[in-house]
Amino acid sequence: MGSGAVERGRAERRPVLFPLLLSLFSPALSEQIRYRIPEEMPKGSVVGNLAKDLGFGVQELPTRKLRISSEKPYFTVSAESGELLVSSRLDREQICGKRPACALEFEVVAEDPLNFYHVSVELEDINDHTPKFTHMSFELQISESAQPGTRFILEVAEDADMASNSLQNYKLSPSPSFSLVNKEKQDGSKYPELVLEKMLDREQQSYHRLVLTALDGGNPPLSGTTELRIQVTDANDNPPVFTKEVYRVSLPENLPLGTTVLQVSATDQDEGINSEITYAFYRPGQVFTLNSKSGEIILQKTLDFEDIREYSLVVEGRDGGGLVAQCTVEISIKDENDNSPEVTFHSLLEMILESAVPGTLIALIKIHDQDSGENGEVNCQLEGDIPFKIISSSKNSYKLVTDGSLDRELTPEYNITITATDRGKPPLSSSKSVTLYIADINDNAPVFQQASYTVHVAENNPPGASIAQVSASDPDLGPNGQVSYSIVASDLEPRALLSYVSVSAQSGVVFAQRAFDHEQLRAFQLTLQARDHGSPALSANVSLQVLVGDRNDNAPRVLYPALGPDGSALFDTVPRAAEPGYLVTKVVAVDADSGHNAWLSYHVLQASDPGLFSLGLRTGEVRTARALGDKDAARHRLLVAVRDGGQPPLSATATLLLVFADSLQEALPDLTDHPVPSDPQEELQFYLVVALALVSVLFLLAVILAVALRLRHTSGPLAWGCFQHGPCSKPVPVVAPNYSEGTLPYSFNLCVEHMGKTEFNFQKCNDPLNSGQDILFGDSSGALFPLCSATESTSHPETLTSQAPPNTDWRFSQAQRPGTSGSQNGDETGTWPNNQFDTEMLQAMILASASEAADGSSTLGGGAGTMGLSARYGPQFTLQHVPDYRQNVYIPGSNATLTNAAGKRDGKAPAGGNGNKKKSGKKEKK
Repeated sequence: MGSGAVERGRAERRPVLFPLLLSLFSPALSEQIRYRIPEEMPKGSVVGNLAKDLGFGVQELPTRKLRISSEKPYFTVSAESGELLVSSRLDREQICGKRPACALEFEVVAEDPLNFYHVSVELEDINDHTPKFTHMSFELQISESAQPGTRFILEVAEDADMASNSLQNYKLSPSPSFSLVNKEKQDGSKYPELVLEKMLDREQQSYHRLVLTALDGGNPPLSGTTELRIQVTDANDNPPVFTKEVYRVSLPENLPLGTTVLQVSATDQDEGINSEITYAFYRPGQVFTLNSKSGEIILQKTLDFEDIREYSLVVEGRDGGGLVAQCTVEISIKDENDNSPEVTFHSLLEMILESAVPGTLIALIKIHDQDSGENGEVNCQLEGDIPFKIISSSKNSYKLVTDGSLDRELTPEYNITITATDRGKPPLSSSKSVTLYIADINDNAPVFQQASYTVHVAENNPPGASIAQVSASDPDLGPNGQVSYSIVASDLEPRALLSYVSVSAQSGVVFAQRAFDHEQLRAFQLTLQARDHGSPALSANVSLQVLVGDRNDNAPRVLYPALGPDGSALFDTVPRAAEPGYLVTKVVAVDADSGHNAWLSYHVLQASDPGLFSLGLRTGEVRTARALGDKDAARHRLLVAVRDGGQPPLSATATLLLVFADSLQEALPDLTDHPVPSDPQEELQFYLVVALALVSVLFLLAVILAVALRLRHTSGPLAWGCFQHGPCSKPVPVVAPNYSEGTLPYSFNLCVEHMGKTEFNFQKCNDPLNSGQDILFGDSSGALFPLCSATESTSHPETLTSQAPPNTDWRFSQAQRPGTSGSQNGDETGTWPNNQFDTEMLQAMILASASEAADGSSTLGGGAGTMGLSARYGPQFTLQHVPDYRQNVYIPGSNATLTNAAGKRDGKAPAGGNGNKKKSGKKEKK
């Protein structure tokens, strides 16, 4: 194109762009922006100021970054001025072919914020193509018998230009025999017809040469020529005649190959060979074939509406004499829905934060369908129930945005499938899927596996041992899900906390920093925190309670009797007239442990006269088992062992010195005698007496056994009166103790039936003993047996005697009663924890009241509420010096509240009142 054509194209573009640019200043820019330019503009030519038409200022251009989104780079956008420039050759005929309207549509993408605009550039045709004939020359045979007015269709020239620049008319060089007529087809295209003006005479001129010229409508017009060679043939009076001058047919584009499109038909009135008609295409093509005999036109190539929408064919019918007739076949192609929509993603995000608000733009979507009409109208939708939606932006353009809250912990990624469906019948659709990943934020706090933790740790644990482990989970990713542990609160002192426990920040394992002591600290509570590493960090707290269990690591401690400052033992005085069951003294001991480990029992290790005194297994009370005989010694020594219930048990010992005397003055001379050297002869006599006594005891036991067996077979029920009614009604078999009901084992209470003064029969009692029913010293090994409360004759059994009233000197006022319940001493088979410790508290109060006898009084009575204790136990020994260990005791398997059963002492108080206790002035004889 010359420079004059370029200037002309620019001059023609200005009035066209002016009304279009006015519409661009409207507030809504959502409609398509249109430009119109001539084709073949030089590269770099300005189409229009796109930035101005979009309403962008020059200062916005660097941030908006306008760019073209198109398959072929026909245009570019100037980054400095925002002008739309031509970037490649624009040949309208090459781009659009013969289509009446030629427009290049593309998207202009702007960033910050992201958006796109639809732009259409219409290419105007210029006269840049000359009409061209297919052949430089062509021949035409005309019979000399042809009548004037006969018309012959000539070859058509091709012009790629459109509208006024296309082929407009044909001209024929001057000839007296021929003229030219311009005919127009249904689509508006022109074709020439040669008209015979007069009869031809082959003998005068058998050959005619004419020039056919094709002219377009350009300014100036362009033209093309071809030579027409006309041969005059011999006369054939009747040429073929077609039934129709123009055949028209409409075909679907999906018509199968080999289908007969239509059939042309021509007739000839001649006879013989001059009437035989042969059909042929004037210009053979590749899409259709023609049966030369039948005139059937058959499809041999696939039709495509999107490629060619109409075909125009010229069919010749030639008889045997050489006469030819022509007809036109116009075939129009109907569009079928044979193209599925195409889905294309632009500016697609691969990852989005789970905190993205609804409406966040994810991608731009463009839908394209090559079909026309309803077959090219497309609906777009999302598949599945996902928190996204598509919004129509412009024609066949959509935006993919979020339509709800996102949670990566529930759904870490989404497979988004977009389906485009056209409105054809039947409709066609296509789908395209993309994967969108959800980026994590720290929106989940750690969660502990348990609401609270409780751990049991036995005391004396090794320092550094792990005692518990807490675990918390966080579903977030990376640092947002990494959890560390720490101690944030405790009921311990802040300074002491670090010396007791620590926690591993990574594993949550709690370590003991020291050995725990149940007697000092029984339980403590920690508040542990799990914190993730997010920003900002989230945390959760949990309570951990540590219970320190008891171990038997404390031996019993004897409170009474206590040794004097010089290491000498105290002595207790017993009235000579004391009856069986008389309370002589009480061994008081405590244990710092708890539960079974603090359950004390009292046992006799050594006794100078095993049968004279009894010791309460649980109470520690020392009572007289029988009356003092004339041959019994006045001084006695008991070695008592106090054991706890631990495994293995721990023990302590206490020494008791007992003196039978009616007054303190009577006991003192015997205690102040100095020991004399022992005589070897006397020691020999002593061993002989002991051996004789043992033999006698064995003999008596054999006699007692024989008599008992004899009475069992021969005697009536009266001989076993001890087992008829009352406390000793019948034998009870010895069974293993049962611990399943939460109670603890107790020693069996036995009943003794007296047979004279030398024989005894031991049987079990079925009733629990009262506080007066104590344990009898069986032998020196410490075997103990409880006695019945009354002595019976074998020959004349009687009912058990009633219990004697308690010794008034041992009574306490309500304020003096020990224990939480204020009860008196309980019996040995009562509820063991409170009975034991109430007795200990009672003994401590007795010792505290000994200060009343510290005035040097020599009387045995000592006053009410005292036992005539030695002045060594002064006022400083009170209840506040006795630890209260009742909280250490529990009953395994039971949650019952410990109570104290009331009990009474058996036997009557002697006339002398209470005994008196004094320090021994010399060491006891061995």
